[in-house]
Amino acid sequence: MFRNLKLERFDRFVDWFLHPSMVDDKSKRKQARLFLLSHILGPFLGNGVALVLFLAEPDPGFEIGVLLLGIGGFWVFPFLLRWFGRLELLALISIQNLTFSVLWVTYFYGGATSPFLTWMITIPLLAFFYVGDSRAMRLAILVLLGVNALGFYAVYHLFDAPAHGISTIAMQRLGLLSTAAIALYVTMMALYYAKALASQAELESVMRSHRATASALKQAALQSERASVAKVEFVAKMSHELRTPLNAIIGYSQMLIEEAEGEQEDEDFVDLQRIQSAGQHLLKLVNQILELAKIDSGRMEVFNESLSVAEIVEGLVNGLRASAAERGNTLTVALDPEIGIITGDRMKIENALSQVLHNAIKYTENGAITVTGARAVAPGGEVFRIGVQDTGIGIAAEHVPHLFEQFADSDEQTATKYGGTGLGLALARKLCRLMQGDIAVETELGRGSRFTVTLPVAPPAAAMPQPSSAPDLPAPDADYPQALAA
Repeated sequence: MFRNLKLERFDRFVDWFLHPSMVDDKSKRKQARLFLLSHILGPFLGNGVALVLFLAEPDPGFEIGVLLLGIGGFWVFPFLLRWFGRLELLALISIQNLTFSVLWVTYFYGGATSPFLTWMITIPLLAFFYVGDSRAMRLAILVLLGVNALGFYAVYHLFDAPAHGISTIAMQRLGLLSTAAIALYVTMMALYYAKALASQAELESVMRSHRATASALKQAALQSERASVAKVEFVAKMSHELRTPLNAIIGYSQMLIEEAEGEQEDEDFVDLQRIQSAGQHLLKLVNQILELAKIDSGRMEVFNESLSVAEIVEGLVNGLRASAAERGNTLTVALDPEIGIITGDRMKIENALSQVLHNAIKYTENGAITVTGARAVAPGGEVFRIGVQDTGIGIAAEHVPHLFEQFADSDEQTATKYGGTGLGLALARKLCRLMQGDIAVETELGRGSRFTVTLPVAPPAAAMPQPSSAPDLPAPDADYPQALAA
């Protein structure tokens, strides 16, 4: 583990010298890393041999200084790669520098029998590491080596090499040291190259695993989509089968109630009212479930038209006044006269507001329910807000995060006392978001709640919005707690 940690640190150090253009190119990155490894660690070995040569030479001259300068110059290449990123050009210059350094020390120390000539075997290895499959680069390197070989041959035969003062035994030792350095250098490069290949193989294995997972997820998504379509079709068919007899029950019960209006104290009259109420409640649940299923499957469309907000609100409130009065509530409307005409889906707006109003009436007794409305400016464009404020039982803070989830009720006692399935507010929010709006709540336990429906004044005429999307909307009125206190 410690060894792997050190390797990771070294890899990060090497990657610091990568040019930004190489980071996302896997092939270039691998070649550049090998280039950097040889130029970061290689000069240590070369300078070590040159230093031993310097100590072995009784009268060292400029030739050793040139050699040290040539070997030390390899440390400049990583910085040049980071600044310019021209790997092919830098590789050619580096190979030329290495060829020159090897031939230079060979000329001054032994010529064709020099122990340093063996360093020439590393040049094809470096070419293999640096240039990859580029034929142009391979040809350029062959030409470069040929020119250097011809130049060395000409100089070696035209000019006599100066004599050196190193003994034969010392030259043999230098040869052994040079061979050992070459072996260590080649081993180091081979191990790093093997590590790079292993990492690539591991990455390819991980990618294959990811592709298999992605394929499995795609199949699961297709199956889920088929199941969703089947669910919607089943719900649509069943809702039709349920609504037809329910409408018949409600219609016949209404007819019987009208016939029995003169005998309201009769027990049959009370039973008929209960039958009608139960039928209407069940029909409402069936409609809610069907609409939720359509929204979740993305099959519910939005039909926009010009609407009067005041007309919609007044119509809903007038239809619910009797229901509010039965619970001792006053239901008032206070709309801004400037709210005017908007563009939206009448049925869905009425449905969303109806769910919120029914919720306020159900959880308020002998209290007041106020409906307000006004326009506002949001980051996504002009919107209108309808607020429904009640003085009912309120909602505990721990239940607010789950308030708009399907089948969510505040607690068991509340559900037992007031009834409800937890579908109304969930449907209201999904309808609002389908119309590129949203619904928010502010509440205080024991003091009431305020629900704010926010919708765009003129939604874009583009594709139908997704149920899960909603624009940035202005927050409800900041003076809500004071309004409740009043």
